[in-house]
Amino acid sequence: MFWWFERGEEIFRLEVLQLESGSFELRVIDADGSETTERFSNASDLARRHAELQDQVRKNGWNGPQGPLM
Repeated sequence: MFWWFERGEEIFRLEVLQLESGSFELRVIDADGSETTERFSNASDLARRHAELQDQVRKNGWNGPQGPLM
């Protein structure tokens, strides 16, 4: 699933992937195309970090989130 945020013409994206191992990846794709990936062994830690990032992004002037899309 992914969510996106908008700021003017820019798009910022958060993607969540569940891996076959049962762990999760959280991908952060910045407006400039740079990407970082964080891995989590459980859904609780993933949810906590996802919420932190959404709050941070909104504080930096981004509108959203839009989504999730699968």
